[in-house]
Amino acid sequence: MPHATGAALDALVARVSSAAMGSRFLLGIAGSPGSGKTSLATALVDRLNARAEGSAVHLPMDGFHLANSTLDRLGIRGRKGAIDTFDGWGFVALLDRVRGETDHTVYAPSFRRTVDEGVAGEIAIEPSARVVVVEGNYLLAEQDPWIRVADRLDVAWFCATPVEERERRLIERHTRHGRSVEAATAFARDVDGANARLIEPTARRAELVVSGVT
Repeated sequence: MPHATGAALDALVARVSSAAMGSRFLLGIAGSPGSGKTSLATALVDRLNARAEGSAVHLPMDGFHLANSTLDRLGIRGRKGAIDTFDGWGFVALLDRVRGETDHTVYAPSFRRTVDEGVAGEIAIEPSARVVVVEGNYLLAEQDPWIRVADRLDVAWFCATPVEERERRLIERHTRHGRSVEAATAFARDVDGANARLIEPTARRAELVVSGVT
């Protein structure tokens, strides 16, 4: 998935580096499904770590997906990825730990698309991590508990990509992970599209809007 490259990425890295001069710095990157926010986050972390190994870590919100068994019990697995299919309170609590617990490693969950489940404790945020790039759909959402996220970030960006490109990427992603083209298209439009209608207006709360298209 495309992301900022070359001079554009260098400018973003310089922006983060100049801001992260003191204690641990939490940068949030929000955006709709398929916007390219994950690619942007990983590119930033890679570039920062190339300058100083271990200085940056990527912390995706996706590790806080509710388990599939829980979604089944609640009857909402068919719209997995919607705001109420995440443990928002747990995510907020983790951000508090990341901010305050800098003298030891803080472990966070990741998300594996191959098994469509979260994996506990896979992400290690070491004391050396000066920059934590927090990434996810709902970082700037205005309903509880998500509205508490922005206050726990030092700065928040929004990754913006035209709807047609987001949908193309999502259909490709969903088919790559086993859905038929028809099912992938329906999910991208009906589920991801509904989520995007909630997410896109939150761009107004971001300090910077970054293009998710090269």
